[in-house]
Amino acid sequence: MNGRPLVILTGPTAVGKTALSIALAKSLSGEIVSADSMQVYTGMDIGSAKITKEEMDGVRHHLIDVLRPTERFDVYRFRQLAKKAVSDIYERGHLPIVVGGTGFYIQALLYDIDFTEEDNDPAYRKDLEKLAETDGGALYEMLLAADLQAAKEIHPHNKKRLIRALEYHHLTGERISEHNRKMREKSSPYDFCYFVLTDDRDRIYEAIEKRVDLMLEAGLVDEVERLRSQGVTRDMTAMQGLGYKEIYDCLDGRTDLKEAVRLIKRDTRHFAKRQLTWFKREREVIWVDKAAFSYDEQDILAFLREMIAERTGWGTDR
Repeated sequence: MNGRPLVILTGPTAVGKTALSIALAKSLSGEIVSADSMQVYTGMDIGSAKITKEEMDGVRHHLIDVLRPTERFDVYRFRQLAKKAVSDIYERGHLPIVVGGTGFYIQALLYDIDFTEEDNDPAYRKDLEKLAETDGGALYEMLLAADLQAAKEIHPHNKKRLIRALEYHHLTGERISEHNRKMREKSSPYDFCYFVLTDDRDRIYEAIEKRVDLMLEAGLVDEVERLRSQGVTRDMTAMQGLGYKEIYDCLDGRTDLKEAVRLIKRDTRHFAKRQLTWFKREREVIWVDKAAFSYDEQDILAFLREMIAERTGWGTDR
């Protein structure tokens, strides 16, 4: 073991990461670093399924409620904030546990990938953003021509990732899929345990359906309306999250609420599928199938602790 210990607990949306992460943190003197692209924003609680103070149960959390919805948040900012949080956790003698479903962010932290080395071309990005507004399929067609592998991995409607892939190719002349392959071959500065919590697909999809229904009951429409009234516009990063952009379109009269809800549920199912595809490509992943443990959280927790002790040494004297 050459580096400091780091635990990652990820998996598809709605699989049950939150409750397990709290139990794990409490049993191993851990603190949680959120790897979620929406929970970082203040005032975006319902649509992001943000953990509540009660659910935290005294466990310290990082990268939650640290930015305003009008601020940009991306992999550059995440790596910067997450590295600082991990360093602070080590200083307190605690175990950092990275929890969330944004695989790209996790990869950037785990392998200490510095994306800021690239130059920027604001004019080119602006042109791509304008094109996306006028021709919804144009960016995907461009990516098919520039980087077929990336086009297979990025959803045609994921404007943010499409622009990033095209911008990277424009700036470097290299395909982003090739760049990502090289990054996966990098060694990590951490002694890590990378857990992917999963479940039967139908159960995940059922949980997604219930979660969306509960979000609507809890006031998702009112939350988006409030953000809209505060000057958060449709093109801002905060409004690209699942649930937010669909409701925003509904409030703008582009669709009705019934259709918006249908799209949220459909796109969240698709997102869960893409998350699993991403994690299958990652190295040294430990898959944790809830069904294999008969859905017994204590058995799952014991397994996680055993693996963490074996791979990092953490917990052997606790």
